[in-house]
Amino acid sequence: MAVEDSLLANVYQKFPVCIASGRGALVYDVQGSEYIDCMGGYGVSIVGHCHPKVVEAIKGQCDRLLSCHGSFYNEKRAELLDKLARIAPKGLRRIFLCNSGTESVELAIKVAKRYTGKKEFVAMTRGYHGKTFGALSATWNPKYREMFKEFLIPSFKFVPFGKLENVEEAVSEETAAIIVEPVQGESGVYVAPDGFLEGLREICDRRAILLIFDEVQTGFGRTGRMWASEHWGVTPDIMCVAKAMAGGIPMGATIAREDIMNSLKLGEHSSTFGGNPIACAAAHATINIILEERLPEKARQLGEFFKGLLLKMQSQHKIIREVRSLGLMIGLESRFDVYNILMKALQRRVILLYSGRNIIRFLPPLVIEMSQLMTVAERLDEIFAEEDKGGVTTPLQPP
Repeated sequence: MAVEDSLLANVYQKFPVCIASGRGALVYDVQGSEYIDCMGGYGVSIVGHCHPKVVEAIKGQCDRLLSCHGSFYNEKRAELLDKLARIAPKGLRRIFLCNSGTESVELAIKVAKRYTGKKEFVAMTRGYHGKTFGALSATWNPKYREMFKEFLIPSFKFVPFGKLENVEEAVSEETAAIIVEPVQGESGVYVAPDGFLEGLREICDRRAILLIFDEVQTGFGRTGRMWASEHWGVTPDIMCVAKAMAGGIPMGATIAREDIMNSLKLGEHSSTFGGNPIACAAAHATINIILEERLPEKARQLGEFFKGLLLKMQSQHKIIREVRSLGLMIGLESRFDVYNILMKALQRRVILLYSGRNIIRFLPPLVIEMSQLMTVAERLDEIFAEEDKGGVTTPLQPP
């Protein structure tokens, strides 16, 4: 920990635990202590840590080829592209492979501009799409934007999430696209209200505007469907995915209608590492696991079960204001700062994730067991009881 603190750029909120290994929904620190992981690398470890089939796919590819630039063909890349095209929303068949969610959003913005020739975009308050300049232009939170605002794309308009009347007022003849998360994750798990995504689709169709869904956090089964958009039966024109895509290996993709993606000319966008054969092998294995183990269905069932436990706690503990969820993407809003809760959870060997100062976010691997969720609930119940009483008086110590 001392080495990272002294040498790594100081841009991460660090937890006082050094993780050495993991299996399924469990991780282990360098002393061998076991933790139930409800963070999942910010939703990355959707099939669990070191799933044997993902590990096998990576090892097998490492023996054959480590790198293959997009200017050459590669069978592992072709295998993944075919798999993605089969599971993507109907009509989305052209794919650009990259390395992160931010990169997938960057291309979505560029290709929307290229296809439409228009310069304006509409994004949502509380929306989060990344921190590079293009993606940051679509990200709402002022704390990320303020220091860099003179470099951001000025033609982004922000409207309240869920308010179609505000969207109608914001769009113009120069609007290229509307970008939205079906469930706003970074800001605290806010689920799109019924009728909102359908209304966005209608506005876009009527005004010749592209609809971009950011499914970086919600995709690959997290919400109880392969894609969150399926809950509302709405298909975007462009979809951004990443995080869980390759089971822990960095990877992302922008998936779009063929006519939209084909508007890009040779050389207008590329990535040295995009479509790396190791990442492609890992992603193909990850998608197979999601399908074979029926993880979206499991996310739906376990999400309902765990939400029920949290709602029961809400009725018993005044500190809990609200519980919001879709599948195994859950936000618990506290009436107070959640720092103490996160630290006390670490003491009890549970890793939680935050969204801002007062929201706990749960993004556990979809392979987590019901008994593990019950253990998490029991330990949280103890913590909430302490917090209701004003907390303990002894200083908190890292585990």
